[in-house]
Amino acid sequence: MSEISLERFNEVMDALEKGEVRVAEKVDGVWKVNSWVKEVILAGFRLGTIVEMPGGFLDKDTFPVRKFTPADGVRIVPGGSAVRRGAYMAPGSIIMPPAYVNVGAYVDSGTMVDSHVTIGSCAQVGKNVHVSASTQIGGVLEPAGATPTIIEDGAFVGGNCGIYEGTIVQEGAVIASGVIITSSTAIYDAVKGDFIRRNAEGRIVVPKNAVVVSGSKPIVKGPAAEAGVHLYCPVIIKYRDDKTAGSVQLEELLR
Repeated sequence: MSEISLERFNEVMDALEKGEVRVAEKVDGVWKVNSWVKEVILAGFRLGTIVEMPGGFLDKDTFPVRKFTPADGVRIVPGGSAVRRGAYMAPGSIIMPPAYVNVGAYVDSGTMVDSHVTIGSCAQVGKNVHVSASTQIGGVLEPAGATPTIIEDGAFVGGNCGIYEGTIVQEGAVIASGVIITSSTAIYDAVKGDFIRRNAEGRIVVPKNAVVVSGSKPIVKGPAAEAGVHLYCPVIIKYRDDKTAGSVQLEELLR
């Protein structure tokens, strides 16, 4: 790719903030990465100079904190939240304090970003998602072609969760409080009786409407097995039905 100018960088950042371009998007049911967008974001670090920002913070001048107006339709409750340059917040989205949304992230309409939540660089969060308090949605900026962490429409992510390393949480899934998922996490599907392992791209995909809780699996060989040691293992205990949907409808009262 040819050298990226500051003018081109700012053009793409503006388009990201308007939702006109995205780091990744679903095409014919498959997530595709727009690696060129990541390359432009990365160029911004080379193009920028460290400056003092409001509040005494020091960062590259190419990545200031975004400013919103009522016309943007985003509800940002007072208390210390920040959305970085190049992140998109759709009309109807909500940020509770304090929370942070990093560059390249996409947060769609009706989604609640709760207190102490971090939405990492380039993460894609769909419509009507609740990301509960103290949860971290990991960033994936490099390499440019890598799939970012994705939370699809209608998913519910409980408090104190960590969804990292390009994990894809499919539509309608429920992640219970405290669940950690990375690219090396084997999830056990208790409904189907088998493990969900990494896909061809090395990512873990949480199936549509799956309800995932924290669990464990025993070590089967060696001294650890003899000592009864278990390893952490998220478990799909069911698939979402009308009863499960009803249990998360209370979140609508917060919107």
